[in-house]
Amino acid sequence: MNSQRVVYHNASPAQLLNAFRHVPSAFQYTGLMNDAEPIDSDNLAASEPAAGGDAASAVPSSETSTTLDPEPARPPNRLQAFLARKDIVFSVQRYAYDAFSALALGLFASLLIGTILNTAGTLTHAQFLIDTGKFASSVSGAAMAVAIGYALKAPPLVLCSLVAVGSAANQLGGAGAPLAVLFIAIIAAEFGKAVSKETSIDLIVTPLVTILVGVAAAWLLAPPIGTAASQLGSLVMWATELQPLLMGALVALIIGLALVMPTSSAAICAALGLTGLAGGAAVAGCCAQMVGFALISFRENRWGGLVSQGLGTAKLQMPNIFRNPRIIIPTLVVSAINGALAATVFQFHMDGPAIASGMGTSGLVGPIGVYSGWVEQAAAGLRPAISATDWLAMLLVCLVIPAVLSLALAAILRKLGWIRKDDLKIPL
Repeated sequence: MNSQRVVYHNASPAQLLNAFRHVPSAFQYTGLMNDAEPIDSDNLAASEPAAGGDAASAVPSSETSTTLDPEPARPPNRLQAFLARKDIVFSVQRYAYDAFSALALGLFASLLIGTILNTAGTLTHAQFLIDTGKFASSVSGAAMAVAIGYALKAPPLVLCSLVAVGSAANQLGGAGAPLAVLFIAIIAAEFGKAVSKETSIDLIVTPLVTILVGVAAAWLLAPPIGTAASQLGSLVMWATELQPLLMGALVALIIGLALVMPTSSAAICAALGLTGLAGGAAVAGCCAQMVGFALISFRENRWGGLVSQGLGTAKLQMPNIFRNPRIIIPTLVVSAINGALAATVFQFHMDGPAIASGMGTSGLVGPIGVYSGWVEQAAAGLRPAISATDWLAMLLVCLVIPAVLSLALAAILRKLGWIRKDDLKIPL
């Protein structure tokens, strides 16, 4: 018997487990039960797990834990399913970026292009251009609402119904009408999408709901929203007149940054009604970004980049900014300097459509807006005739200062290694 004895202080956990499951044999090996059958050492070795295995695997399958039935799937949320089917998405991306950017497009295709045509007609004494400009400007509310509905992926019948909604919100919103149109068009569009094609008389139900909800919201919300936006814009303009150095730099910095980020600088200026000295500072900031990026990236993008950024949009640099934020340092610094100079040294005003304050050199809309303000004020006797000093100020603020300072600062950052080769490269 002694030859079958096992030393347990060197035994594996599986051996101990099997030994205690066969208690009589264990007692026999310790000499306490001499009449018990010995443990078959071959069976004991076979019960051990393989090297690196889990000791629990030695337990017979009859003693393993029972697998629980999976939890029954929850029934789908009916409201979520309905919203998904209607493409109604409550998100910052959908409302603060998509819809807000679309508002700027609607304004550009109505009020801004109308102002440009009107100015051209006044200069050339072409009554047709003047009338066309007035017609385009008069439907700005409808154009904004339809553009917002399109961004929200509204069906055609809802888009057509938003014409009346935008017109009502624009008239009731007063000076801050663009922001009022934004909120109200979103509400009306989502209600219209919710009922679209849900009944057999969709041709009546969808426009009825869209227009009734939209106009009711306009009566209720447009005046306070428009007033709040107008007062905020007036506060910014008043502060700029009071502290032109500080506020000129701040306005130019903020609006210029909005121009290159996933926001709409034009829509911000339109919503706040930013004109006057603050509007001029905004133009200075936007021009600094567009002219600056067009020139400091010329070695990477050549003439195609010069035109697409200088006359198109500096948003083309947004992916590069996210990869290397240091590349925006020159244009941000120049925005602040240019805004401060515009508001103090040059007394640079933008008295055209507020949306032009946030356009910069994109399609030369910023300078055209400044010029249209000169023409309107001169015609109304609010300012003297346009002088060479005015043209010089526009040239310096919109082109020369941004070009010279941006190139100088970018050269320093390139020497420091903060801007590397191809950091400013854009797809063309």
